[in-house]
Amino acid sequence: MTATAHETGASGPEPQSPGRRERKKQRTRDALVSAAFTLFAEKGFDATTVEEIADAVDVSSRTFFRYFASKEDVALTFQEEQTQAVVAALLSRPADEPIMTALRATVVGIARACENGELGFDPDRFECVLSMLSDSPALMAKSLERTQKKQNLMTRIIAQRLGVDPATDLRPHVIASAAMAGFNAAADAMRHHPETFVSVSETVDQAFAILEEGLNPDH
Repeated sequence: MTATAHETGASGPEPQSPGRRERKKQRTRDALVSAAFTLFAEKGFDATTVEEIADAVDVSSRTFFRYFASKEDVALTFQEEQTQAVVAALLSRPADEPIMTALRATVVGIARACENGELGFDPDRFECVLSMLSDSPALMAKSLERTQKKQNLMTRIIAQRLGVDPATDLRPHVIASAAMAGFNAAADAMRHHPETFVSVSETVDQAFAILEEGLNPDH
């Protein structure tokens, strides 16, 4: 007669620790993002389906939706990583540096890192995102929806650098809005005049140079 687990002292499958579960979830998430960008590069954003992304990782569509609300969310993970990098870089700039100078150095630096594959960024994925945003109105609309949240975050960081309260001082709001406008203007110029504006970092640098001329308020 076969002995029971209780009789032998053996236990069933060892439950995964919280750390192991989180690592497994992160691996699945990373695999979905990687598969999605491979398909986006091959087929384009609009022609790629959630089912194809899930199949590429050998998971169900239900599993996909545990990690992402839509394929737009997958495509914009790169932008989220960029935003986190911009925040970290801006927080590390010298405290006495004029705010628009700091913003210019930060945003241009992250754009250049994306182009050159630095700081862990994949330049091919960066190019894929730029192409998708240009070709897909749906993805562009989703990206613009997130702009306000990014602007609110930048407003708080800028207020912190200036040592002011954004509830009573308008400058952080204006500067954050201008910075977003500068970046969007650069992206718009690249979409409409690709023969002139080729490099993201150089075009963004030009846009922020224009802003920097008149937007360095005293502390």
